[in-house]
Amino acid sequence: MKIDILTLFPEMFAPLEHSIVGKAKEKGLLDIQYHNFRENAEKARHVDDEPYGGGQGMLLRAQPIFDTIEKINAKQPRVILLDPAGRTFDQAYAEELAQEEELIFICGHYEGYDERIKTLVTDEISLGDFVLTGGELAAMTIVDATVRLIPDVIGKEASHQDDSFSSGLLEYPQYTRPYEYRGMTVPDVLMSGHHENIRIWRLEQSLRKTLERRPDLLESYQFSKEEEKIFEKIKNETQS
Repeated sequence: MKIDILTLFPEMFAPLEHSIVGKAKEKGLLDIQYHNFRENAEKARHVDDEPYGGGQGMLLRAQPIFDTIEKINAKQPRVILLDPAGRTFDQAYAEELAQEEELIFICGHYEGYDERIKTLVTDEISLGDFVLTGGELAAMTIVDATVRLIPDVIGKEASHQDDSFSSGLLEYPQYTRPYEYRGMTVPDVLMSGHHENIRIWRLEQSLRKTLERRPDLLESYQFSKEEEKIFEKIKNETQS
């Protein structure tokens, strides 16, 4: 995958040189380039200006963004604008972006964007109902969540298939050695070696955890017959 990031602060992206994303670059599975669009500003390197009609703050000018993207010369990129008014990012969105060959991120600052910038954009994405000082942290979050889904980036494909939200449910509890720690032990079913019982236990725990912490996810979840039966049992237990 090829990723180009338009930003005024390329140095903020140092964390992407490490951990799983950094290893993906080393393997040749990922190419990330950072473009300081101030370098392409025609007006004394100014990338912002006052809004027509008056108002608070400054707006990101269209010219530096247009010229920077044209210099990238990508074929058919998905162009992502980080904007609080955009579609909320989630796991399904990450899986969608992971199918692309080229992504371009536009990280803004100041009060907002000249609306004409959006003619370049295919996606407007928000991390949630809050405002950051710039788009860099949002871009890093989206890149990290997306890149880990690229085939061969993580050792085993199943290692992310059971992640919270990948299945529509929160992930079940997990344990590792030692068996007993400070009086707390691993559930017996996980020590049984009975794969079917372990699968059922994990499914029940995922459903229980989702009901307790994120019941909103269950409103649109498509239950299998097995899941419906387990879920009814869980609800009866909580109501008794």
